[in-house]
Amino acid sequence: MQVSPEIESLIPYKPGKPIEETKRELGLTEVIKLASNENPLGPSPMAIEAIKKATLDLARYPDPTCFKLRGKLAQQWQVRADDIVIGNGSNELIDLLIRVFCEPGDKIITPQKSFVAYGVCAQAARVGKMEITIDKDFKWDVDKFLRDFKKDHNSREKILFIANPNNPTGTYLTKDEVDRLLSELGGRQDILVVFDEAYNEFVRANDFPDSAGFFKKYNNVLVVRTFSKIFGLAGLRVGALIGNAEHTQWINRVRNPFNVNTLAQEAAIAAMDDVEYLKKSQKVVWEGLDDYYQFFNEAGISYTPSQTNFVLFDSQRDGQLFFINAMRKGLLVRPMGGYGLPRHIRLSVGTPAENEKAKQTLTQVFKEVPKL
Repeated sequence: MQVSPEIESLIPYKPGKPIEETKRELGLTEVIKLASNENPLGPSPMAIEAIKKATLDLARYPDPTCFKLRGKLAQQWQVRADDIVIGNGSNELIDLLIRVFCEPGDKIITPQKSFVAYGVCAQAARVGKMEITIDKDFKWDVDKFLRDFKKDHNSREKILFIANPNNPTGTYLTKDEVDRLLSELGGRQDILVVFDEAYNEFVRANDFPDSAGFFKKYNNVLVVRTFSKIFGLAGLRVGALIGNAEHTQWINRVRNPFNVNTLAQEAAIAAMDDVEYLKKSQKVVWEGLDDYYQFFNEAGISYTPSQTNFVLFDSQRDGQLFFINAMRKGLLVRPMGGYGLPRHIRLSVGTPAENEKAKQTLTQVFKEVPKL
């Protein structure tokens, strides 16, 4: 049985290396994982309690509509529950968007150096990808893109995916840039504009856009969120897509029944109420980022200021070799060769103790791995 050329040439998404696997392979007793942008505090205590209670009902199938969770989000976002789709992580929602609104031969649009899942999901669906050029600071020119779009837009370009803030760079589009973008693309019937806001809760920039405003104003704008980052539920896989019901109805037709398990639903509902935990998570990340910035400034290492819970830095060395040397010392970071950045490393924020250990390890690796 043969597969299509798209599947044969597909390079799958490569997740961060697990802690236990690293311990087994290298004979280490302690490993700090700062590679996958997870919440270093673990799940919310309220979420853990909700999970314990929910275990008593695991003989039953989960609520296929995620009624309570959608209701909670609808109240928070001041939208209708029908405007919300809950997914098995935001990755499932990205995959569903492409499967539902694209046909083989269509294209998605996304900036260069953005979340690889967009391209992976597109290629698996026999859908192409058009990339927007970025500059040396990992920014893209919205006005130039709009000029090019007007001039060369192909009717087969169906979805514009914008990770805001962006992974793996930590950069973002400002409110003014989004306003200009949507003044041209908002409300169109031939293209969807999808804002992936996985790191929204970590943003400190005053000019970050309010997505609740623009998806209510334009019916072709959708927003994707996740419970994997600030809510600390990466292991349970919960994502939310918010948009106009005219689009969410089609996604629900394709979405698998029972795609989000009972424990995940109950934990997500509880985590949203744990305001103290959320504030503590933000504080840990913001203080950790500032600590990293000071470390890199003193070490003379170039980095990109971040609106997320990670920082991207130029190691000035072979990134894969840098990663291997750090891993052997018990520190897992993320090399960015797969994004076309062979010298860059993405470093997640951990607890203060983990960050201190990471800085010590990075200092050793900077000395041991030769500059390019």
